[in-house]
Amino acid sequence: METKRFLGKVCVVTGGAGEIGIATALRLASEGSDIALVDLKDMESALSRIGKTGVRCIGYTCNVAKYDEVEKTVEAIQKDFSKIDMLFNNAGIQGSFSQIHTYPVEDFHQVISINLIGAFHVLRAVSAVMVAQKAGVIVNTASMAGVGGPVNMAAYGASKFALVGLTQTAAKDLAPYNIRVNAISPGFMGPGYMWDRQVDLQAAAHSQYYDKDRTVVAKQMVGEVPMRRYGSIEEIPGTVAFLMSDDASYTTGENIKISGGI
Repeated sequence: METKRFLGKVCVVTGGAGEIGIATALRLASEGSDIALVDLKDMESALSRIGKTGVRCIGYTCNVAKYDEVEKTVEAIQKDFSKIDMLFNNAGIQGSFSQIHTYPVEDFHQVISINLIGAFHVLRAVSAVMVAQKAGVIVNTASMAGVGGPVNMAAYGASKFALVGLTQTAAKDLAPYNIRVNAISPGFMGPGYMWDRQVDLQAAAHSQYYDKDRTVVAKQMVGEVPMRRYGSIEEIPGTVAFLMSDDASYTTGENIKISGGI
């Protein structure tokens, strides 16, 4: 008999129209959780797929970099669902790939505004709801780029390093209110858009670390992973589901790594 660990729960998923957001929302929905999907992109396909699981699913258009929009969205979610039990704080962008002395200044600001400030906005607004409830679970999407400095990715790396620190602070601040906060750190994930884009842009960055031929770059990147493979998007939802579940009730402030052998 299939276990429904999240029956009666409500989960907010930001970056809900992206590959990781959809896959994780589907996993949580399959275990009974209602889903509040948040993104700036078109969510019609994602909502249709999640709706087929039989749970309640509503989409909310929101720019996480703007706190007033986040606050209004969280208020709307609370009104529609009456509560928020879980948050998958997942919205983010990769940004440009360039060496630090040529990195586009505007792009750096944009990446930080979404990946870090946006994550903080969502964390702040949702945690306020959870504090009032005296219960909740939060999982932030960090990255292996926030564990070891990635070449040619100054903005992304900086945002994810900061998000790991923010997670640790939030875990301590919110623990007295029975709220757990953790982060996952995916490594190279593929196949798909994110993998192809990263390979192409690293090849175009013309640094000493990667070849100019994208085929060679792909092999070099996989070669950096102990198991010599990239991770699958489908390997992420199970880890998030574990951290959301009672099985992880004493796990907080951790930075769970997901990659081929890292």
